[in-house]
Order: sequence, then structure tokens, then C-alpha cells
Amino acid sequence: MIIYRFPQKIIRSSNILKYSMMATMKKERNDKTTSVCIIGLGYMGLPTALLLAKNGVKVLGYDINKKKIGMIKNGKMPFNEKGLAELYKAAKNNFSVTTTITKNTSKDIKTYIISVPTPFSEMKKCDLSYVIDATNSVKQILKRGDLVILESTVGPGTTSEIIKPLLEKSGLKCGTDFFLSYVSEKAIPGNTLYEMVNNARIIGGIDKESTDRTMRLYSKFVKGEIILTDTTTSEITKLVENTYRDVNIAFANELAKICDRLNINVWDVITYANKHPRVNIHLPGPGVGGHCIAIDPWFLVGKGSSDLIWTARTINDAMPQEIFTRLRNIILSKQLTNPKIAVLGVAYKKNVDDGRETPALPFIEMCMANDWKVEIHDPYVKDFHYPINRDIVAVLKDSDIVVITTDHDYYKDIDFSSKIVLDTKNMKLKAKEYYLLGYNSLNPKQASGK
Repeated sequence: MIIYRFPQKIIRSSNILKYSMMATMKKERNDKTTSVCIIGLGYMGLPTALLLAKNGVKVLGYDINKKKIGMIKNGKMPFNEKGLAELYKAAKNNFSVTTTITKNTSKDIKTYIISVPTPFSEMKKCDLSYVIDATNSVKQILKRGDLVILESTVGPGTTSEIIKPLLEKSGLKCGTDFFLSYVSEKAIPGNTLYEMVNNARIIGGIDKESTDRTMRLYSKFVKGEIILTDTTTSEITKLVENTYRDVNIAFANELAKICDRLNINVWDVITYANKHPRVNIHLPGPGVGGHCIAIDPWFLVGKGSSDLIWTARTINDAMPQEIFTRLRNIILSKQLTNPKIAVLGVAYKKNVDDGRETPALPFIEMCMANDWKVEIHDPYVKDFHYPINRDIVAVLKDSDIVVITTDHDYYKDIDFSSKIVLDTKNMKLKAKEYYLLGYNSLNPKQASGK
């Protein structure tokens, strides 16, 4: 049993320390964490850099993407996120960016935060290549007293078993010469800044000094609860959060298939079931996308008995095929030849510009493989594997069937009254014929919109 003494109260814990932010905000601000380099200025790295800079920390942002660095230098944000441009204006006096780091340019840096992508490989394994490249970059310039924080989503044990030995190849010893932590980041696109400030943070350090220094850094902008633990517990907690949601969505998708065959509206069933105070079923859809829920569960598979996790991933990955099959059945029932399909929405969630791991992509490729003409529309996504037509009128013109794959609010005001619509997100659209995922998809009259 360890006893932690803080100004406000005494907390006893064998593994995890919870404490109020009122106490941590009293920690001295002129400590060793005031010069920070953020490696990777993506959806999490850039907001983290700007939040720290706004709160008085001198921050150097490093990214190998020259186009992105050029945009930031010109005051343009590389992706859309509510409040990000305003935050940049408030933080820019303490924030600079670069595409190179040398011993000379890093001499004032005391803390490195690695926030680079960790995609999964074709073998459904965590691809650590970006993390390893970033770690090797830090290793070349690591100094005595430096703190390294890994924020990228990784498999359990990565910080202690991979990152620590790599950094020690510098000749410095972890816990004595330099310090190392893992921080579980959590935020949702469209509400990133609020959640990064107000959500709980799980901080795991190699030792107490690493943990304490990391806590003092994040307490500069985090208002939510901070929980201190070890690196592996912090790593796996992030994976568990997103795996829980993936398994829940898989259950909803299974319900959608069952209700469709029973001619029962799954959306109503879930709404009614969720009236129970201890039930919280998520919603079905065309699959799961994004850089977290669609990927993180794979990092747990193989770490023990993971049949349920593997099955959930398989169910959700198969949903684009399920939607394609429903679309093909509609085409066959209408005896359409060479149909034109309008696919609306390729962002992985509504009202954002993030198309990473979107389930719309495999669905579109299935349609193309059948030589159907596909027109793609999305009001937000800029970069995609296939051309996006911003003109919704042109996309809908002469289309035989409209498929809603992302429920952007933008589509609520579109007139579909002359169109056949296959809706995978329950937008309740008024259409000539309206087919709904999870409700007898070949009976449009009973599954009509509003």
C-alpha cells in the first residue's frame, strides 16, 4: 500500500492514484517540462501542442509532412476541428514548427511527446514503424534529464519492452538518465478540444519520477481527472475503451440482421431496450471506421483468450458486404442494368472530415468491382481514394439508387422525393422508395421515411 500526500487530501492506492485537479494545478509551473517537442502534428498531436502552448509552455511541433508544416506556418489548419483555428491564434506566440530536429535545435527541449499514427498491418498486427522511427529520432538527440512520453495507441507492453530499450541505445539509462511515460489520449473528432481538456487522462510512467513529471505537464491544460498508473495498464486501458465500443456495435449490427429478417425495426428495438437503466446498446451501421475503434481491438487479439473481440471485429468488418448485398438485391428486384449509385458520405462519422478506415471505401470498391457507376459525395472529406464530387445535384442527377453511408446533417435538407434511397444510418429521409438497414430492406413501404 502506497500513501500519496497532496495538499488537499491523502489518497491510498496500490496501483492507481486518483486526485483532484485543484491540487495538481498548484504544482510549480517552471519545472523541467516547460520546453516540449511534439512529434507528429495529426488529429491528436496538433491539438495537444496548441493546448500546451496556450497555457504557457514553449512548444516545437515536428512533422515530416512538409505540406502540413507549410500550412501551419501560414496559420492554416491541416484538418477541420471546432475551435482549432482560434486556439492556434491564442497559442502561436509559444508555438513553432519544423520538419527537422537536430541536437542544436533541440538543446532547449526537455520533453518529447510522440503522437504518430499506428495503423494495423495486413496481418491485423499493430504497425509500429512510425513509432519506432519517431523513437529513433528522439534517441539521436536524447539528453540527461529528458522526459519522453508516448501518446500513440499501441499494444500492451510497447513502452517498456520496445520504446525503453530503443531509447537506452543512446547510452542513457531509463529512470536514471532519462524518464519515460505513456499517456492514454482520448477525444472524438468534432469535439476534440473539449474532450482533451475535460476527459479523464490515464498516465503511466516507468517510475514515479516519470509519472509525476508527466502529470505536472498535462495538468497545465487538463481539467478532468488524472489517474496515475503503470505504462502497460495505461496502454491497455486505451485499447479496452475502444474495444468495448466495437463489441457493442457488433451486437447492434447482429440485431440489425435479426430484425431485418423478422420485419421489425431495429432502431425502435434499440431505443426501447435502452430505456432500461442498465442497458446501453450502440447503433448499427455500414461498418466501423476511424483510427481507433476499427483498429485498436486488433492490438488485443492474440494477447490471451480473445474470441469475442475477434468475432466482433469480423462482424463489423463484414458490414460493407452486408450493405452491398442489400443494394444488389434492390438492383435485382428493380431489374436495373448498369446502375448509377450515388454514395453519400465517406467520413467515418457524421459532420467531420476524417475518412480514415471508413467502411464506405470497401463498399464503394465492391460496387466498382461489379462495374456499376459510382458517384461519391461528401461535404467535408478532402482526401479520399477516389474522386469526390462536391456538387450534390450532379451526384444525384440520373442516379438510380442513393446510398447513405454517413449521416451528415447536410443531407437532412436534400430532396430525395424522386429517389430510391438505401439508408444505413436511420436518417428518416423522405424518398420515393426508402430502404432501411435493420428493417425488412426489401419492403420500402413499411420502412418508409418521415
